[in-house]
Amino acid sequence: MADQPQSNQPTASTAPPVNGTEEGGQEIKGPSKSAQKKAARDAAKAQAKANKKEAKLTQKVEGLSVTDKPKKEDKGANYNIGLKDTEKGVVTRFPPEPSGYLHIGHAKAALLNDYFAHEQYKGTLICRFDDTNPSKEREEFQDAIVEDLALMGITPDKTSYTSNYFKELDEYCVRIIKEGNAYADDTEQETMRAERMDGIASKRRDESVEDNLKRFDEMKSGTAEGQKWCIRAKMSFDDPNKALRDPVIYRCNPTPHHRTGDKWLAYPTYDFACPIVDSMEGVTHALRTIEYRDRNPQYDWFLEKLGLRYVHIWDFARMNFVRTLLSKRKLTKLVDSGAVSGWDDPRFPTIRGIRRRGMTIPALREFMLKQGPSKNIVNMDWTTFWATNKKYIDPTSPRHTAIAKSRAVTCNVSGARVAPYSEDKPKHGKNPDVGMKKVWFSPTIIIEQEDAASFAQDEEITLMAWGNAIVRSIKKSINPLHLGEITSLELELHLQGDFKTTSKKVTWLSTDQELVPVTLCDFDFLITKDKLEENDNFEDFLTPQTEFKYEALADCNVADLRKDDIIQFERKGYFRCDREFLHSEPAVFFQIPTGKGEKR
Repeated sequence: MADQPQSNQPTASTAPPVNGTEEGGQEIKGPSKSAQKKAARDAAKAQAKANKKEAKLTQKVEGLSVTDKPKKEDKGANYNIGLKDTEKGVVTRFPPEPSGYLHIGHAKAALLNDYFAHEQYKGTLICRFDDTNPSKEREEFQDAIVEDLALMGITPDKTSYTSNYFKELDEYCVRIIKEGNAYADDTEQETMRAERMDGIASKRRDESVEDNLKRFDEMKSGTAEGQKWCIRAKMSFDDPNKALRDPVIYRCNPTPHHRTGDKWLAYPTYDFACPIVDSMEGVTHALRTIEYRDRNPQYDWFLEKLGLRYVHIWDFARMNFVRTLLSKRKLTKLVDSGAVSGWDDPRFPTIRGIRRRGMTIPALREFMLKQGPSKNIVNMDWTTFWATNKKYIDPTSPRHTAIAKSRAVTCNVSGARVAPYSEDKPKHGKNPDVGMKKVWFSPTIIIEQEDAASFAQDEEITLMAWGNAIVRSIKKSINPLHLGEITSLELELHLQGDFKTTSKKVTWLSTDQELVPVTLCDFDFLITKDKLEENDNFEDFLTPQTEFKYEALADCNVADLRKDDIIQFERKGYFRCDREFLHSEPAVFFQIPTGKGEKR
């Protein structure tokens, strides 16, 4: 029986004293006897009502099954998805194609496979490179994928390559042809696509096994004749599921392979190789994005026809973001056209791109794992993504100051010491472990043009980390090109003033220090449309300008920062150092979104 809840109504032991004194000694006059009796009756009724409500709730809860009973709120994703046969052991795989860099969609797939293998079930994770298309694959991409997985804290128990199994896959193709379950086809590509769409059988569908094997040999020799042919699985030519309409399983490609050279000149497709190698390598559960759902019967068909061990499939939703391209083909086109600086461009959704923008790996892992293995497809906003990151960088980011260079306003500060001097101040007001920095004070300082333009004559303002000052004089430009801009200010220190009474608290820099030139960069989305439709040409929706930068002057401590350091320029935001200050060249900083209305 559950404990009875405490009543909010006063009882005999909790009622206020009838006569007595408050802590200050003032006498309290008690209520009348009739009022006391009424309060007691009300209390008894309230207690009885509460007891009755509790009894009903207890009865209701005890009638529920274990899974129906109320649970504590779970702020993370649900990973209890009911994978089958886990008691026999769990082996998952992450099969990237080494034809580009990993993006955030791949990150979700990799982290989910890692989570189920290593945390949920204490099993095995295989990283298998699906290197079946030598025209697109390079060792550069392969090495980058290995590095990105390590950065995300993913350590596969085994790394393998589909190319390790080319001999076995070749034998399985020969076997499936001999058993009448595949055929060679030289139908022109566009015609084949139209026939598959319309449910029309290929003219080559019923060729003899001998002819099919002969043409497969031509393909493997890479001859001009062989390059005209492909091998198709003989599933169905008119199944309602178009993925089952005799898919291509082998293609001729004389391009040298980055691992096997010119040993093989015909290569299996992913759809043929994946189920076979999954079964051969002992994979128990193939976790893959929901876009493969129509091809799941195809996966099962190959295992059945070849008599291979069954593998369970679990589909999860692909991760889509607004105004973001995740197609490797489209991303490659942007790189090749020079629209971006490379695969690690901070505007790119690659792991390297978002890291260069300032995303931390712990934040990336947290965000991805919170999405979980749900099948619900959503087009996500970047807001939550970057807000997660802010939780990690805010407590440890040193605070610095930068003032826009082109329109900086010089201020003469009366009441300041004539000789410049410095004081050691915390780099982070709430975290002393971040360390100390030098703050310089002198009669001459610079502030932002926007701040200066907002001041009124004789207004009291606050110079952050120094104290209050009163604006005694404002000088404006008479140059037609800069008419009305503030050129200089006269300030009078008023250190006894209360910063709580001022509405304007501004950043500033003493000019009597070694100011560091910096370039501050911000970025916009690469495309203008939240979600591209299937028939949209993405090049029609490219954002005209996506990079914004300006020169600024920063405090002397910025000279000590190194590449990849993350800081906060006060009142400007968080930034990652992309290039440190060296040989008088400006340091370069990329602004890190925080989920509060930035561009991205």
